Order: sequence, then structure tokens, then C-alpha cells
Amino acid sequence: MSSSAIRFRRLGAATAIITAVSGGAILISPNLSANDRGGGPAFDAVRQRITDPNAVVPTRAAQESVLISSTAKNPLDVLVIGGGATGSGAALDAATRGLRVGLVEREDFSSGTSSRSTKLIHGGVRYLEKAVFNLDYGQLKLVFHALEERKQMIDNAPHMCHALPCMTPCFSWFEAIYYWMGLKMYDLVAGPRLLHLSRYYSARESVELFPTLAKKGQDRSLRGTVVYYDGQMNDSRVNVSLACTAALAGAAVLNHAEVVSLLKDEANERIIGARIRDNLSGNEFDTYAKVVLNAAGPFCDSVRKMANKDVQPMICPSSGVHIILPDYYSPDGMGLIVPKTKDGRVVFMLPWMGRTVAGTTDSNTVITALPEPHEDEIQFILDAISDYLSVKVRRTDVLSAWSGIRPLATDPSAKNTESISRDHVVCEECPGLVTITGGKWTTYRSMAEDAVTAAIKSGKLSPANGCLTHNLRLIGGDGWEPSSFTVLAQQYKRMKKSYGSKIVPGIMDTAAAKHLSHAYGTFAERVAAIAQNEGLGKRLAHGYPYLEAEVAYCARQEYCESAIDFIARRSRLAFLDTDAAGRALPRVVEILATEHHWDKARQKHELEQAKKFLETFKSSKNAQFHDGKH
Repeated sequence: MSSSAIRFRRLGAATAIITAVSGGAILISPNLSANDRGGGPAFDAVRQRITDPNAVVPTRAAQESVLISSTAKNPLDVLVIGGGATGSGAALDAATRGLRVGLVEREDFSSGTSSRSTKLIHGGVRYLEKAVFNLDYGQLKLVFHALEERKQMIDNAPHMCHALPCMTPCFSWFEAIYYWMGLKMYDLVAGPRLLHLSRYYSARESVELFPTLAKKGQDRSLRGTVVYYDGQMNDSRVNVSLACTAALAGAAVLNHAEVVSLLKDEANERIIGARIRDNLSGNEFDTYAKVVLNAAGPFCDSVRKMANKDVQPMICPSSGVHIILPDYYSPDGMGLIVPKTKDGRVVFMLPWMGRTVAGTTDSNTVITALPEPHEDEIQFILDAISDYLSVKVRRTDVLSAWSGIRPLATDPSAKNTESISRDHVVCEECPGLVTITGGKWTTYRSMAEDAVTAAIKSGKLSPANGCLTHNLRLIGGDGWEPSSFTVLAQQYKRMKKSYGSKIVPGIMDTAAAKHLSHAYGTFAERVAAIAQNEGLGKRLAHGYPYLEAEVAYCARQEYCESAIDFIARRSRLAFLDTDAAGRALPRVVEILATEHHWDKARQKHELEQAKKFLETFKSSKNAQFHDGKH
């Protein structure tokens, strides 16, 4: 029997099994009561704190004093190390369970892996293929679980996450039938959590939907495409919102605060806290906690080594490089995903924030704080996508390129050392230090839940209630509608200072209003009010909708402490267009200096640091792209 026939038979058998077992419904589901999923007095109280229109996050100084005031006799319940998606998610989870929580992050929230992702919220089509061909129920459970979390993530941050159609080109009738069946199975596994049904388009329809798609590729003609749906997000803004939501829920979150050593009770060898350095002031202090939760991503091994220098590494780091191209490479609202290129890798091109993001590589790397993409990796992506496009793919079109480190994890307690997992690992090798690592952005919420549950067990903690994050909307998400931007466009002006400090009124155009609405949700009106009332309505960079008012708002409300915090994570300018970010820098520093009372020396330092940071994003210096919008 041919390999094609075997693949079809397995696909058919797996479809039958999934249909029979699930009846189109979900197979596994976390152990949460109906109350915890979005009801009950505890949930309502937390929701009220987060959605209060007058809610203001505690100042950074107030958060630091909470950490400093913890003592050996009166410790925090949980101290989280790492402010990425998992760490910030864990701080939110623990705080909403009524625990006393602190979180410290060496750089900024989302400064590592969490801001350098593919921007997709996916169930894992490839895991489904593995589950089918290896008849692996474990892989199938991973897909079920990820699809549940995908839907939940989009519901919990609707302003920053949305469904995105992705097109898979088929250059033979076998591919067309194979992908169609596989993606119908993906729909079936999603069950009630389906975003939209997948469907087949002819070659002519496909080129209408995706004008730059090649009709011929690798000596083959396009037969058609299958379009399916996954989620897409603004990753670092989701992460910053998680940290701010945790702060409103009662967690003491502190960025630019580095753990220099762990505190140990010599009597019983238990970890009881951490020595922390505030990297902005240079001050050091001890924070005590009943449990320390290590969520440091690729750096979790270095935290584990602070507890025991002889521990075996858990992290197998992998480098993922992405590039940003102008918007004409992909139509707005339609992505292109090729599941298998010539060398067997996945390559994609997705519309993202008015530009096109393309990737990705998957290669071994060393762990470093600022990973940089290699020129051959950028070239690999350009070569891979050029096989599927009818337009010339040029290196000069690369507006930005970056590398992120995926912390693939091995379980130190597993017998088989080959079990490098895309799933997450929670372990406690040293009493009082719980480590969570691995996993992926899509499942950050359930990873955080597992980590906090393990911390409660380790510290014999007494939470007031169970996990509440399943249906908890992040800051700015409650009450947000896709039409919310119209209120901004109708009710606010973009007042801006011109030369001679004259205030010039300008309209709050649709591009700026839509951007503010999607970045800040229901809190966008606060930013618009600053633009109108404080003369900060000017755009920071030509061709991009970012306003000066956002710098002031992020400094006041989102713990934006440096120029890099703003250009890379509060806004996405560094990722979207490195040159535009460089041009915006002087004004960003000027506004932050006013907000944080920086002297001239600090302003100069900020400018230098940010320029160095932008050099790690390998744009093409002559890739100027202007869309004519002011």
C-alpha cells in the first residue's frame, strides 16, 4: 500500500475516533467549579476591582515598599520570579485566589520570549498530525487543551486578540484533500470552541483573496487552498496587561528588579525568599515568601542554580527568528501558512498591526539576554516565502528582524532524557522553590494555574477560593466592543504642540482611534483625554498611529520606566519598523523625562541604551516604507 493511501486511512480512522469519543465536544477540561469559571462573590469582587473606571495601579514605589516590608515572621505567600506571560499570569492567578503575592522581573514585563513570539494563539495543527500518525492520545489531549485555552484567551482580552484566517496552498490534488481532511479534523476537535469553519478555495478564488500568492511554485501549479482559523494577538501588550491586572487584583509587581540570590532557612534547607536589586536605583533588599515560584523562562536554570549549583539543566533553548515586511506582502486579514517547506520546516506570512510578519526558524542557540538574528536565518525566511509569492522578495524590504528564545523543557524527574516537551513542566527539586517552564503562549493561563496550585501545595497555603482566571477579562477588556473606536473618533481631538508651543487641533482619525481602542481597550479614552487636554496628540513616527499621549499614559499607568520599555513593549515600534522607532526615540525620552523627572545625564543614557537595543533588530537601513499617512 502506498504511503499516501496509508496517510488517508489513518486520517479517516482518527476522524472516526475523535467523532466517537468527543461527539464534537471537548475531551478534557480543567477541574474548576461553575462558580470559579465566572460567578460567585469572589469572582465578582475581583472583576469589580479590575473594571472600576477609576482604577489606578499602585505606584512603583508603593509596590517596592510592599516587597521590602515582608519579613521572615510576616512573609508573602508567593514570590514570582519572571514577568513574562507565565510569571505575570501566575501573579494574577495567585492574587485572585486571595494570596499575598509579589512578582519581580529583571528587565521589563514581556522583555524576553513573551514579546518575541509568532503572535499566534494556536491549538497546534502539527500536534494533531502527530497524534493521528502516531496514534498518540497524549498529543491529542494537548490539542484539545490548547484549543480550549485559545478561545478563552481571545474572550479574556478581546481588544488585543482576534481570529485570523490562514491559507494553506495546495500544489497537488493529494495535498488539497489531505489538508482539507486534516483541517476539518481540527474544526471537529475544537468543537464548541471553534472560531470559524475551515473551507476550500479554488486557485482563482485563492489569488483573489491573496493577490501576491504564486500560481506556480517549485515546478507545480496551484490547485487551490484550504483556509482555517487560529488566533492572533499583540503579545507584549497582553503581557503588560496581565501584570497591570495582577497589580489591580492586589499583587505587588516590580519590573527592573533582579534576584541576586535566594534566601535559605539553614535549619531545614527550605527557600524562604530572595535578595533583590532594584536595577533603577541600585538599592538591594530582602523579600520573604512562603514559596518562591521560578517562572524565568529561558533563564529558569540560573535561578535553580542559585538554590543548588549542581542541578541538571532543564532548558533546551531554541531560536525563533521573525522578520517584518511591508503590508503589501500579505492582504489585511489573511495569513499564509506552509506546513512543510523543501527542508520540512513550517513557514508563514501573517498580517500584523498594518505590516507583515514572516518566519520562523527553529535552531539550537545559546541563552542570552538580547538574542540577535543571524543574516543566514533572515535569508532562509526570505528564500522560503519567495517560493510561494508572485512578487520579488527583497532584503531591502525588511523593516525589522528579531530573534526569540523558546525555552523547550526537559522534566528533571523524567526517566527518559529525550523527552523534550512542547508541553510545560512544573517541579520542586528544592523545598520552597517551584519551577514552571516550557509550554507556549496559548496555554499561559493554565500553566500559571498549575504553577500556583503546586505553590499552594508546597507552602501549605490557604487560598480564599479556587482559580478565578478562566473567565476573567484583562484590564480594558470588559465592556469593549469592536465598534468602541468610533467613540474616540467622535468625541476626542488630537491637540498637539507646534513650534513656538502653539496648540494646534487635529482630528482623532480612524487609524489612531482604532489603534488606541485595540491597544488599551476601554481605557483608550484615558489616553485620548491626555492627547486632547495636554497637547500630546502628535504622532511619534510618520506612517504609524502611535501618539505622544501614550508615552505619558504608559509612564503613569503601565510601569513604563525606560525608553526601551515604550518602543519595544508598550508600543511595538521596535518590532514593526526599527528605523521609525529610532526616529521616535528623542521625543519618547523627552516625554518620559517629564513624567519621571530625569536629569540630562539620565536622558542621554536612555537614548544611548535604546539605540544599542535597536541595533539587535536587523532591519535593512535602506528599507524606508512610507504609506503616506501622517
